[in-house]
Amino acid sequence: MEYVINFTWDDESGVWIATSNDIPGLVLESGSFDALLERTRFAVPELLELNAAVSPLSLTFKSIRHERMVING
Repeated sequence: MEYVINFTWDDESGVWIATSNDIPGLVLESGSFDALLERTRFAVPELLELNAAVSPLSLTFKSIRHERMVING
């Protein structure tokens, strides 16, 4: 089964947030993208086990980061 995990940058808080519509209870955050990726890799199997998911499983990570820029012309 394939699970999609979304990483979204929260500019106000200065952290990446991991959520998934496919994995109930998945909400993690970290100031580092790489650290969040590692935390998510450890948390997902535990959450899926609690939700009685079947394996093998495939994880797809999607990241979104929007930034505002001011151009002085």
